[in-house]
Amino acid sequence: MHKAGFVNIVGNPNVGKSTLMNLLVGERLSIATFKAQTTRHRIMGIVNTEESQIVFSDTPGVLKPLYKLQESMLAFSESALVDADVLLYMTDVVENTVKNDGFLDKVARLDVPVLVLINKIDLSDQESLEKMVTSWHGLLPSAEIIPICARTGFGVDYVRKRINELIPPSPPYFDKDQLTDKPARFFVSEIIREKILLNYEKEIPYSVEVVIEQFKENRNRILISAVIYVERESQKAILIGHEGSAMKHVATQARKDLEKFFGKRIFLEVFVKVDKNWRSSDRELTNFGYNPQ
Repeated sequence: MHKAGFVNIVGNPNVGKSTLMNLLVGERLSIATFKAQTTRHRIMGIVNTEESQIVFSDTPGVLKPLYKLQESMLAFSESALVDADVLLYMTDVVENTVKNDGFLDKVARLDVPVLVLINKIDLSDQESLEKMVTSWHGLLPSAEIIPICARTGFGVDYVRKRINELIPPSPPYFDKDQLTDKPARFFVSEIIREKILLNYEKEIPYSVEVVIEQFKENRNRILISAVIYVERESQKAILIGHEGSAMKHVATQARKDLEKFFGKRIFLEVFVKVDKNWRSSDRELTNFGYNPQ
């Protein structure tokens, strides 16, 4: 009997969802940084065996939207509640449990198995952790509470075991050799955006969108042309840096990661353009792929 199901990871920003997703899939599909709002899309990673297919989804952190981009990000997170066969609600030992309680109410009303994963337990003590487990039992009485540490992998094998037990009998949803629902260009743009998140501070990383205009691949190398959009000329100047030094550093870091990701030599061209207020434009957000179905 073959089993298959959608296992969706949701939770507030910066609790470790992307780190867990990469562990469960065994591939680095989601970018993970120390900054909140790193994940903007719903990203699927597919794990296949002869007996099963598990479709994991990483989602943006749940927050109250301040502009249209964040509205789209919340829509991606809420879409993960609709098709989940198993829901992983991720929290950690330091966050406020009542933050975004409206989203939590929706989780409480689900008819599918919910696993509450309390991450970063290495930052807590036994007494505090026990209080947190009790608190989550009160918030989601039907959920199973599992303390984990995604950074070290503690508890993740047990999470895998429970997922395999809980997914329903079903034929596979995707081809058995498929790893993700996203095209190669998506991962190129995400890797470049990750380097921007790691190298710039304040508003710059959140005002950036990366579009891959050219992706030409042959047996030995890939030619990539990327455009980084910002909202203001001042942001463009900061992003490029003195005589292009800052952008050259980002491009070099991205190229090295892309060569590891694709296993080929990468030629990467990067340009910076201004697209005023793209985060609040329905048309631009649709063009950039922020339109959850």
